[in-house]
Amino acid sequence: MNILTKQRLRTAFAACMLAVLAGCSMTPKYERPESPVPERIGAVTAAVKDSAFELNGWRQVFVDPQLQRLIEQGLELNRDLQEAVLNVEAARAQYGIQRSALLPSLGVYGDAARQRLPADLLPTGQGGVAGQYAAGAMASYELDFFGRVRGLSDAALQRYLATEEARRSAHISLVSEIASAYLAWVVDSQLLDLARQTQQTRERTVALVERQYEVGVATQLDLSQAKGALHDARSRSAEFDRLVQQDLNALRLLTGSTEPLKLDVVPSELTSVVHLAGIPDSLPSEVLLQRPDVLSAEHHIRAADGNVAAARAAFFPRIVLTGSAGTASADLSGLFSGGSGAWAFLPRLDLPIFDFGNRQANLDLAKVQRDINIVRYERAVQTGFREVADALDARSRYVDQLQAQKDLLSEAQRTHTLSVHRYETGVDSFLQVLDAQRTLFNAQQSLLATRLQQQLNLVSLYRALGGGWQAG
Repeated sequence: MNILTKQRLRTAFAACMLAVLAGCSMTPKYERPESPVPERIGAVTAAVKDSAFELNGWRQVFVDPQLQRLIEQGLELNRDLQEAVLNVEAARAQYGIQRSALLPSLGVYGDAARQRLPADLLPTGQGGVAGQYAAGAMASYELDFFGRVRGLSDAALQRYLATEEARRSAHISLVSEIASAYLAWVVDSQLLDLARQTQQTRERTVALVERQYEVGVATQLDLSQAKGALHDARSRSAEFDRLVQQDLNALRLLTGSTEPLKLDVVPSELTSVVHLAGIPDSLPSEVLLQRPDVLSAEHHIRAADGNVAAARAAFFPRIVLTGSAGTASADLSGLFSGGSGAWAFLPRLDLPIFDFGNRQANLDLAKVQRDINIVRYERAVQTGFREVADALDARSRYVDQLQAQKDLLSEAQRTHTLSVHRYETGVDSFLQVLDAQRTLFNAQQSLLATRLQQQLNLVSLYRALGGGWQAG
């Protein structure tokens, strides 16, 4: 076997080995981690039947026109959401930078040099001035046989997708926060109206007791107690007025408004603000997979897979091909004349031999970071399970609590009416009237507070399910 034949065999063998190695992916096979939660969320009955539901958009959930205008303004002007959008743009640009490494780079060059050399440095023995001029194109490309560049590109893509999910999460959170602040403003406005009505009622009570005191029917103690109840109502009115202004300030921050907010009317019923129906009491755990935080965590796992692939590929050679073609001449006037063509081909092979464990440490780090991202994914699933379970469990219990509050208010109103009548007829003291007034006012406040918590729970359920982030 002659030397030429042996060389051809070695070349063919090397080509086959490169082809085999190129076909072996360094990226770990992705398998979605098992969810560390039960199969179902919420109360499970003997016969479970899933009802079809879908949160198509926030407009179908938050139906109050005034609230919709606030959400639209917030989605346009909120600074936190703008930052999330810019983070997506930055991740997209980073992916574009990394993806460009998969393709050859091409550029043009132009060189000019003039220098004087002494006689003892020239073979002719005579000193002089020499020039060199060149122009042409140059290309460079890395043969990604082992997937290093592809792994880094895939990691950048998954980080971009994770950032997009973070933007979606910020979108849902902003809509929910605006809705929650709006509901708080509605209830605090209703409580302010209630406190003012109570203040007016107690002003009339003070006037009545003063007349009775003047004719000797009421005592000084009765008058003092009536005035004390009036001062308490005035204090509550000032308190709720302050809360209403704070709610407006919160809405102004969330919507990014530069002007004070002016809301038209206060809805009389909270049920006209939020509409979330068709969701069963028990849901399969798979619904958690549509949450943006869970999807973002999954993209981070896949990005870590890309980093593992790049770290593995670092153990193998890097082959970079660089070439140039153009013209060259000792005189600028002859740069483009016949016979001035020039080219160069510069392949480079980088073969790591010994680096004191640097590459192995990088691979170990990439694997640990992947394990960390798996743990974060499992934690995101567990967090989502708890949030959805809490909202589903609370939904039915708020119905019972609200009915109990309504019954309590009805009895408090009856007690107040009877106590006033018994005082006016001289059967009971004024202390019974004061106690009935406080009980009635507290019952009215508790009913509004329960209604608020019920609606806020629907907002939490909307947010926990991770749906309805589209504009319409």
